[in-house]
Amino acid sequence: MSRLLALALLAGSALSAADNQLTPQEKAAGWQLLFDGKTFRGWVDPTRKSPPADSFVIEDGCLKAMAHPRLTEDLFTSATYRDFELELDWKIAPAGNSGVKYRIQDHLFIPQRFPRFEENVNAALKDRPKERPAKGQDYVIGFEYQILDDARNPDGRAGSTHQSGALYDVFGPSKNATRPVGEFNHSRIVVKGERVEHWLNGVKVVDASLNAAEVAQAAARRWGAGSPVYELLVKQPRKDCPISLQNHDSEAWFKNIRIRTL
Repeated sequence: MSRLLALALLAGSALSAADNQLTPQEKAAGWQLLFDGKTFRGWVDPTRKSPPADSFVIEDGCLKAMAHPRLTEDLFTSATYRDFELELDWKIAPAGNSGVKYRIQDHLFIPQRFPRFEENVNAALKDRPKERPAKGQDYVIGFEYQILDDARNPDGRAGSTHQSGALYDVFGPSKNATRPVGEFNHSRIVVKGERVEHWLNGVKVVDASLNAAEVAQAAARRWGAGSPVYELLVKQPRKDCPISLQNHDSEAWFKNIRIRTL
């Protein structure tokens, strides 16, 4: 290898930060690190909840969603965001399901009163549980960047709007840009006003409006037109919202999570 080539490779590597770090150039561009690889700093610490949460742990420099937790709940950022650009690396377990949620309008634990999940969510919004349970599920009402093993998880057979990179249940990805299950993927989410972009491994797979007719159509189809969830998703009264990593009862790993406001 020539000396010039060796110097060029060294210079190139110096521009890329190690896992869960930012380069001086990235900091100057306004990026903020959302995970330091070691602690829950920047997130609502699940260990400080009562009873403590068991849906996420820190493992090998990743925030890891755990399968079969006692309490199935997302991990939320401490800060709220309106217009932002978010980047992260993720991988999913075989047959796994997860996601990243943004423009979150509400979240609450769901009592099991009715046969359909959607009925229980709408009922809980009308009669909100007052205490944190020892077991159960906390459902997050917002928009989701879908993360999935498209081939082996049954949700992937529901159509493109349920596959990796989708704006879940609304807009499917323009193409399948995922890497093999077990490898890390790189995602980018851009939210500005009502416009949203989903990127997957360098490919823009969704470019849409959160006020599009398809949002109302999808909300009506799943939740019922005029229902409490429908009203939240269509009207979106909250603009400054946390971002969450989803626990969907599957193992999933997240690292190199960074954000900058727009």
